[in-house]
Amino acid sequence: MKKGLIALSPLGVFIILYLVTSIVAGDFYKVPITVAFMVSSIYAILIHRGRPLKERIDTFSRGAATQQMMLMIWIFVLAGAFANSAKVMGSIFATVNLTLVCLPPQMLLAGLFIAACFISLSIGTSVGTIVALTPIAAGVAQQTGMDVAMMTAIVVGGSFFGDNLSFISDTTIVATSTQGCRLSDKFRVNSFIVVPAAIVVCVIYFLMGSEVHAPQHIEHVEWVKVIPYLAVLITAIFGMNVMAVLTLGIILTGIIGLLTGAFDVFGWMKAMGDGIVGMGELIIITMMAGGMLELIKQQGGIDFIIERMTRHIHGKRGAELSIGTLVALVDVCTANNTVAILTVGGIAKQVGDRYGVDNKKAASILDTFSCFVQGLIPYGAQLLMAAGLAALNPATIIPYLYYPFAIGIAALLSILLRYPKRYS
Repeated sequence: MKKGLIALSPLGVFIILYLVTSIVAGDFYKVPITVAFMVSSIYAILIHRGRPLKERIDTFSRGAATQQMMLMIWIFVLAGAFANSAKVMGSIFATVNLTLVCLPPQMLLAGLFIAACFISLSIGTSVGTIVALTPIAAGVAQQTGMDVAMMTAIVVGGSFFGDNLSFISDTTIVATSTQGCRLSDKFRVNSFIVVPAAIVVCVIYFLMGSEVHAPQHIEHVEWVKVIPYLAVLITAIFGMNVMAVLTLGIILTGIIGLLTGAFDVFGWMKAMGDGIVGMGELIIITMMAGGMLELIKQQGGIDFIIERMTRHIHGKRGAELSIGTLVALVDVCTANNTVAILTVGGIAKQVGDRYGVDNKKAASILDTFSCFVQGLIPYGAQLLMAAGLAALNPATIIPYLYYPFAIGIAALLSILLRYPKRYS
């Protein structure tokens, strides 16, 4: 037990140094998240005993530069270049004006949430949805006087609707394959759990929208400048790879910006360069988090969680709670809901079979609990991406993440109250 707790202690160092200190100070900008990760990463290397220092650093570097991490960094780079060049060209401003023209003020919040749900369900990825909608949400917030963190949180929350339910979401595919059930069956069970939560959250946003006041004067919509965002949304919905989508957006932004005189070639390059530099902190955090979490895994931290959580299972309800808790804790340690499901999927299948848990319900629990946690950790790719695009500290977004909280509660109630009945 002592060894397992020591293996997990770098996470404790990070939480104390960043979250606890920030809460005590009453300011989430007091301790830079990069510094918190630097200190906890150094600590993780120091406590990784029994191996030469060079090997420990090599292990850290391997975790920081995995294929998934490098893909994420590429997306950060392209997203930064697209977002800033679109901003300089006037695309965000034009799209915000179009949104304000099309939606009445009381429908802005609910409409943004529904849009995020629909896009994420169509493309199966929360990150792609966040990249497409966060700049628009931040722009609408500035135009209407709403809290930027809250508007950003609406997009992040809606993005997890599709991440959890979409047939092409990697979490759905992994959850169903590890539990041995069909995508359509898992979708049916999962819908009973999370759709009521989505409806409740949508109603809350509609009620909150009654307080939103439209700007006194909405400027004329420059339709040509809306094209890059429309292209990004449409190609994403039709399933194009997120990197290809962002590259297309960058090219269209450049062409339209040059034709409208928003910038010259060098101005376009500067806008892209500034956007990439603006993502520097996110890239550093992503790599340090990956390295630290790899050391935790190598030291047996994740194995410790799995062993402790499966020791005292009694009955079907206990088995389902264990499956949900397992994937949630592993997600905290890996900051990747797909990896978390892959890690505990086999164990979950064994536990489920032993205690008679329906495999469709088990797959739904795995997916929903992992999305619940992934939507709330400040060092997860989704919150980091949203925070970077909206120029916020990721911790300021967390209090407004109603949908991730709602699906966590709904998943817990589905276990405690045994619903949907047919699969419980």
